[in-house]
Amino acid sequence: MPRQEVLILAMTRMLSGICTAGFTTERDEVTGLRWVRPVRDFDTVQPGDMTDADGRLVACCDVVELELIEPRPEPPHVEDWLTDFVRHRPRVLRRLEGDKRAAFFPQYLDKDPGEVLVEHKRSLCLVRPECVWASFSLDGYSGKYEARMGFLLDGDADHPRASGRRGAAVTDLKWRELGRRWLGGGGTIRLEHDELLERIGAEDVYLAVGLSRPWQGEHWPLVVGVHVVPDYEAGEA
Repeated sequence: MPRQEVLILAMTRMLSGICTAGFTTERDEVTGLRWVRPVRDFDTVQPGDMTDADGRLVACCDVVELELIEPRPEPPHVEDWLTDFVRHRPRVLRRLEGDKRAAFFPQYLDKDPGEVLVEHKRSLCLVRPECVWASFSLDGYSGKYEARMGFLLDGDADHPRASGRRGAAVTDLKWRELGRRWLGGGGTIRLEHDELLERIGAEDVYLAVGLSRPWQGEHWPLVVGVHVVPDYEAGEA
């Protein structure tokens, strides 16, 4: 695959770096557009790998030109593509914004998220939950911070951890920054569906959901991208 335009739908935090993923322009019967997760030949993708020539870290809803070299599937992470971040820096072409952004998400919802959350045949999907709830916690003494989100989907695609009261971990960089600003010096916030939408001024919530690498013998569900309409600013109080 030559240089590709990738709509970034996940920019996430990992212990040793970041993870990113998005849609190419290639059509897919189930997901609408083909998912890719850019990876390095060795080690984890670092923030510098997804920083453009102007020193700006790529963000969700940027359309970025990437040099995708070859697929490196490691089931269920069949979307992994080896990417050249050194000789071909990421180049931001444009952003998906406004009315185009609002129209995009409902058009490209995953037709079978159970393949991700239940069957683990693949590891990325875009969904519109029927119900969401969110929590943030920060221990002011230890500095331990946690952002989580629970959600319910239509049909039989729910994952017991994601649909439980505690929900799944949120690794989305922008969402995590929003929670830190809300918490200030520490504490806990929990928001149910209506409270959450009101606080961020959203009419609709779409989630990019992924599966973790193996940990404790499981692939854990993760919220890797929180996309709301209208969009929110991480600096909102």
